Amino acid sequence: MTFGFRTLGKMLLALTLLAGTAAIAGQPVKAEGAAKLFYHTSGSRIVDSQGNPAVFNGLNWFGFETPNYSPHGLWSRSMDDVLDQVRAEGYNLIRLPFSSQMFDPASQANSIDYAKNPDLAGLTPIEIMDTLIEKAGQRGIQIFLDRHRPDSGGQSTLWYTAAYPESRWLSDWVMLANRYANNPTVIGADLHNEPHGTASWGTGDLSTDWRLAAQRAGNAILAVNPHWLIIVEGIEQNVQGNTSKYWWGGNLTGVRNYPVTLTVPNQVVYSPHDYGPGVAEQPWFSDPAFPANLPAIWDQTWGYISKENIAPLIMGEFGGRSVDTLSVEGKWQNALVDYIGTNDLYWTYWTLNPNSGDTGGLLQDDWATWNRPKQLMLNRIMKTVTFPPIEQPGGPGTGPVTATPLYRSDETGNNVGSIRASLQLKSTSTVPVPLSQFTIRYWFTQDGSSAHTMEIDYAVVGKNNIQTTIVPLAVPVPDADAYAEISFKDGAGSLAASGSTGEIQFRIHKDNYANYSQANDYSFRPQLTSFTANDRITVYHNGTLIYGVEP
Repeated sequence: MTFGFRTLGKMLLALTLLAGTAAIAGQPVKAEGAAKLFYHTSGSRIVDSQGNPAVFNGLNWFGFETPNYSPHGLWSRSMDDVLDQVRAEGYNLIRLPFSSQMFDPASQANSIDYAKNPDLAGLTPIEIMDTLIEKAGQRGIQIFLDRHRPDSGGQSTLWYTAAYPESRWLSDWVMLANRYANNPTVIGADLHNEPHGTASWGTGDLSTDWRLAAQRAGNAILAVNPHWLIIVEGIEQNVQGNTSKYWWGGNLTGVRNYPVTLTVPNQVVYSPHDYGPGVAEQPWFSDPAFPANLPAIWDQTWGYISKENIAPLIMGEFGGRSVDTLSVEGKWQNALVDYIGTNDLYWTYWTLNPNSGDTGGLLQDDWATWNRPKQLMLNRIMKTVTFPPIEQPGGPGTGPVTATPLYRSDETGNNVGSIRASLQLKSTSTVPVPLSQFTIRYWFTQDGSSAHTMEIDYAVVGKNNIQTTIVPLAVPVPDADAYAEISFKDGAGSLAASGSTGEIQFRIHKDNYANYSQANDYSFRPQLTSFTANDRITVYHNGTLIYGVEP
C-alpha cells in the first residue's frame, strides 16, 4: 500500500548479473565487524548468529517507490529529526519501500527541503537511501528493503511488467545485496509487494507462480549476500489445491504444501498483509460472530506458519485510522494487535507517513505530532528494546553544541498591539541534539504593568511541542526588563546536524491589549525582514549560553 492506492484488496544468477539495465553509481556500502547482527531463522523465530532472539518494533516509511524517489516528509523535516523521533518512540526496524524506476538514471529525488536536509543536496535516489541507512544504523535502527512496485506510478499485479521485466527485478536485487553486503543495518529483502490478480502459488506456471519467482530471486540474492532474510509475501488467490481468496499479499495458504525452498537454508520469513474495512469491505467484517471470527481466519490463512513452527511471520503491513473498540475498523485493528501479541509475531506497522489515504499514519498531518491513540494500541505489542548509545554532543571528536537563531521581524512598526516575529534555530553542530535541551530568549521592555502572554502561531515542529513563558527581570537593564522564553518538549524531536527547526512564528501581547513601543526592545530588529542571524536573541544549551549577547 502507498497513498491509499488500492482496489479490492491491495535465470539464474548469471542471467541476473547480465540482464540488468539500471546504471547505479557508487561503491557498495559496507560495515564490518558486526556479524552477530545478521539473522537467520530457527523454526518460527528470527535469531542472530549467536542464537540470540531478534527483538523488533517495526514501521513502514514510504516515498522511495513514488515519483518523489525519496522518503516522504523531508519537505517538512530533516531525516535526522524523523529518525530521532522513530527511535525515541521505541522503533528499531523500518520496512523501506522502493521502486525499480528509482534506480533509472533519469530518476531524480524531489520534494526535499534542502535547507533542512543540506547533506542530501545533489544526491541520487540511491545515495539518499545510503544516507538513510547510515543514519538509521547510527541510531540502532535496522532496515529491510521492500521492492514495492516496478515503476513509480502504481502497484503491479505481478513482480514484472513489460517495462521492468523479471531480469531487471533480479538484477536490482543482486545490486542491492552487493551494495549492502556486510552492512548489519540492512537485514533483508521483501521481494515484491502484494502480488495479486493472476499471481499464483504452487501452480508451476513460470509466468505467474509467485513461489517459484521468490525462489529465483531469493537464491540470486543469497548467492552474493547469504546473510539476508528473504521475506516472501502471500498472494490474493490462485493457490494450487484450494480456492481461498484474501487480501493482496495476505494469502499464504499455499506454504503448507508448497514452501519456498532456497539454496541457503533458514533464511525465509513469510509476510502477510492485513487490513480493515477502511481499505475495503470483506465478508468476514459482516459475519455475526465478528470480531471473534477473525483469529480462526488468520490461523487458516497465514497464522499456522508460525503456530506450527514452519517459519517466522512478520506482519509487513497492517493499519487503519480507527483504533477505538466500537467501530468495525477499530475492532478489527485491536483484534489483530492482540493476535500478534498472543502469537508473538514480528510486525512493521503501516505506516509512519500521515499521507497514506486510507490508513493515516503514526505521524499526524503536521508530520511532527505522534498519533498517541495509535501508539497506545501498539504499546500492547511493543517490545523492550535496548538501543546502542549514540555519541553525545560534546563527546570525543564531536565538538561543542552550537546553534544560531535566525530572526525575521513580522511587525516592524514602533507602537504596536503585539510583538510579532519568526525564528528558526539553525544548528552548526556535527551531531543531532535533542531540542528539549535548548531554550531561546527574546528580550523586550514591558511598557507598563499589565501581564503578558506569548503565543506560538505556527511551528514546523508542532505548536504543541513548544512551551513559552515570560520572565520579568529582577533588575531591569537598558532596553529590557523581561524576556520571553521558548523551550521544546520531547515530542519536538532533535535539531539535526546542520539542520533547522523550521519556522516558529510567535506573538507577545499584553493581557489588557495595550500597545508596546518596540523601539526600546533589546531583541527587536525592524530591518531584518527575512531570516537573518540576530545576536540579540540568546540561545542556551542545558542552561549554558551558546549564542548571542545578553543585555
